[in-house]
Amino acid sequence: MKQPALILASKSPRRRDILSLMQIPFETLSVDTEELFEPDCSIEENLTRIALEKARAAEKQLAEPGGRTIFLGADTVVAKGTRVLGKPSGFDEAFSMLKSLQNRSHQVYTGFVLLSADATHTECVSTSVEFEPMSDKEITRYLLAVKPYDKAGSYGIQDPLMACHVRRIEGCYYNVVGLPLSRVCLAMKQFIR
Repeated sequence: MKQPALILASKSPRRRDILSLMQIPFETLSVDTEELFEPDCSIEENLTRIALEKARAAEKQLAEPGGRTIFLGADTVVAKGTRVLGKPSGFDEAFSMLKSLQNRSHQVYTGFVLLSADATHTECVSTSVEFEPMSDKEITRYLLAVKPYDKAGSYGIQDPLMACHVRRIEGCYYNVVGLPLSRVCLAMKQFIR
């Protein structure tokens, strides 16, 4: 039986790189969704809803009646307690975010959805991250060198300058980068038989 097509509903190069580790063919499709957080819902509920909206937007563009395509949508945020840190608007906000993450642990959440014509899998994964203290000079150097303004929480754990300041991770490393690969692999088993 022919393997179903897999479509990653994301323009993120990081998600694409992580998904390629599965060594199964897939294509990417950039979708535009609002990614708005509803204040009455939990972080997990918001992320899985946004991931589902992305998967459905891709499905709407590409699905064939009776097709076997699987759509993968995902969304990642950094949270300090109940405060969600999304993508910064610029240097000042990014500096403030990174400064607030010093000397304490924070959570990185990724909600993901696998969607096909006859099945849906929804999940949210959390990873705890703690940084070594960064000086104002080190934060500024990182921001000027990397410009992580497209990253939730104003950092990429995979960036060499940031990797030097990671004290501890509890949970999936790839989740912090943008896609909890082991959980996606496990969930894919119900779609590929």
